[in-house]
Amino acid sequence: MTQFDNATEQLHTNITEQLTTAVMLLDANLQIRYFNTACCAVLGLGEKRLNHQPFPSLFQHTELSSTRLHSALTDKQGFGVSEIQAVLADGRHLLLDIAVTLSEQPMNHLLLEIRQVNHQRKISLENLQQHQHVAARELIRGLAHEIKNPLGGLRGAAQLLEESLNEEQKEYTQLIISQADRLRNLVDRLLGPYRVIHSVNNNLHQVIEQVRQLAVMDNPANVRFNRDYDPSIPDFSFDAELLEQALLNIIRNAQQALSNTAQPTISIQSRVLQQHTLHGKRHKLVALVRVIDNGPGILAEIKDTLFYPMVSGHANGTGLGLSIAQTLIHQHGGWIDCASWPGHTEFTLYLPITQAED
Repeated sequence: MTQFDNATEQLHTNITEQLTTAVMLLDANLQIRYFNTACCAVLGLGEKRLNHQPFPSLFQHTELSSTRLHSALTDKQGFGVSEIQAVLADGRHLLLDIAVTLSEQPMNHLLLEIRQVNHQRKISLENLQQHQHVAARELIRGLAHEIKNPLGGLRGAAQLLEESLNEEQKEYTQLIISQADRLRNLVDRLLGPYRVIHSVNNNLHQVIEQVRQLAVMDNPANVRFNRDYDPSIPDFSFDAELLEQALLNIIRNAQQALSNTAQPTISIQSRVLQQHTLHGKRHKLVALVRVIDNGPGILAEIKDTLFYPMVSGHANGTGLGLSIAQTLIHQHGGWIDCASWPGHTEFTLYLPITQAED
């Protein structure tokens, strides 16, 4: 190689080392042959963990399959993927944009450009969920009003009619009344909790333990529960009854998902985050509660509408549990996030840590 070629190669290396986008070169066996400094920052991995390692070995799970990377080499065709979910070997979750192109020099290599979009996606998803949640609640309230008014009249008319009927005929009016009551209860459940929250300083782990004990007592799938609590979380202001209901809805949902899983397990974790933003507001401390199960995962077609009323992945589910849970956490200024792939589903509750005023 000429002196000019060496100088050009060094210039290219210097440029890639200054990029904030992670750049990685993979050979035909998908082994990492080159990576710039940004790879360590984007993936949160040291040089030894990246150097000459098989790219797939970096992840527990990734939506970018080895098969697709091999196909790019075979077909001589690059591609790009946006917001793919990746879980590193140490359990950290990343959301990545990846552009894959064929390297001209050396040949039969793939050049990967990787950007982490966790923070931007989280903010946009949180804002989207907030707007969707408000729109869904207003729609349901309007429908509830339109349904409950004629339903009440129908039930009242059936009761009046019943007074002039014999016992055999009353069977039909009783059917009308019972079905009217059923529909009214369904509408009430769609509306979700309507009482004003009563927040006082409470212990988060006492609520979690109470919910866990309730789940253990009603545990047809014999789910094993693991606990991993952060004792540094202080008492803070929340409505214990409403938080218990939200958490119980999520854990019940996980138990149902595990009905056909071998060695079903639910892990409950608590952590504290510092300087975390929720709904555009910066909080000094935020409590985090994770509910993780090893079930089949959430169907791809309902992931984006998971917290909508009447959306369920279970054949006999009402689709109200997660919607109600999201409403309850929103009332506390928090939100619920979800990540799922086969063998792992994780719901994360975020609650701002504030103190009740005396």
